[in-house]
Amino acid sequence: MNKETLFTMKSPYREDFKIEGYYFGSGEKSCCIVGSIRGNEVQQLYVCSQIIRILTELERLGKIVDNHKILVVPSANPYSMNISKRFWAQDNTDINRMFPGYNLGETTQRIADGLFNSVQGYMYGIQFASFYIPGDFIPHVRMMNTPFQTPDLANAFGLPYIVIRNPKPVDTTTLNYNWQLWNTKAFSVYTNETEHIDEVSAKEAISAILRFLSNMGIIEYRCHNGYATNTVMEDSLLPIKTSCAGIYKRINQPCDEIKKGDVMAEIIHPYEGVTIEKIIAPCDGIVFFAHKSPLVMQNSVVYKVIPYSHY
Repeated sequence: MNKETLFTMKSPYREDFKIEGYYFGSGEKSCCIVGSIRGNEVQQLYVCSQIIRILTELERLGKIVDNHKILVVPSANPYSMNISKRFWAQDNTDINRMFPGYNLGETTQRIADGLFNSVQGYMYGIQFASFYIPGDFIPHVRMMNTPFQTPDLANAFGLPYIVIRNPKPVDTTTLNYNWQLWNTKAFSVYTNETEHIDEVSAKEAISAILRFLSNMGIIEYRCHNGYATNTVMEDSLLPIKTSCAGIYKRINQPCDEIKKGDVMAEIIHPYEGVTIEKIIAPCDGIVFFAHKSPLVMQNSVVYKVIPYSHY
C-alpha cells in the first residue's frame, strides 16, 4: 500500500487542505473507490477505511492480481467533515456538483478538478454516495442512464437492487456522470446510513466491493455470491408525501413488505400530542426508502416504494 497526497490547497488560517489516496497493486488503472465527498458522510468514510484495511492485508498476502492497480480515496472534503457540515464550509457549495472541475475557478471547482485529475483513467469507478433527504435505503447500486452505462456489470456487486436514474441537468456535474463521459464504468453505492455508522449495511457494502473486485478479476477473494439483483428505474419508485408538518413516527422500515391501506407512519401534533395524519400505503409493494428525521415538513417525501406491479 502506498499513501499519496492527490491534491493540496493552501489555507491562510488552517493547515493545508489535502486529499489523500491509497494505492494497492501496480500496473493498469483497474478500479478507483471514492468515499465521502460531503462533510457529513461518516458512513461512507468508515466503509472506505475498512476497505483500505482489508486491501492492505490482501496485498500483503499477494492477493492483488498482477497488473491491476486500485486507488481508494476515503475523503475528498476533510475541512467540512471536521465541523460536521455537509457542504463546503465557506460558501455552502456542493463539491459533487462541480465536476469535472476548473483549476482557475471557485474553491470547490478547484477541489473537483484536483480530485478528478487523480481518479480519471480507471476502468471502474465506485463512489459511496448519500441522498439529499435524511433517511434509510435498501442497500443498492445506482447508475446514470447514459449511452455509456453498463448495468449488467452492476450485477457483480451482488446487492439487492440496481437503480437506474435518468439524469437531469444538475446530474451532469456529478462525479458519476463525468466518470462515464471519460470512459470509466461508474457506479454509486448507497448504504442505510450517512451521518451515523450502521455496521450491518457497512459490512454489506464492503462485501459488495470485494465481490465486485473479485468478479472483475482484480483481487483473489472468496466470498458469498450475494443477492439475485433486481433492476428498477428510479422513475418507477412511488413517492409518498405528507400533507402536514409535525413529529414523525415511522412504522415501516426499508425492505418491509406493505399492503395497500397499511398505516406506514403517523404525524403527531408537536404541541398537543394527537395524531394529525396517518401515512397510508397506496399500493402493495416493498419499502425502498424511509424518512428518518424526527420532524417532518408538509409535502415531504417520507417513503419511496417499489410497487409489486413493477415486477
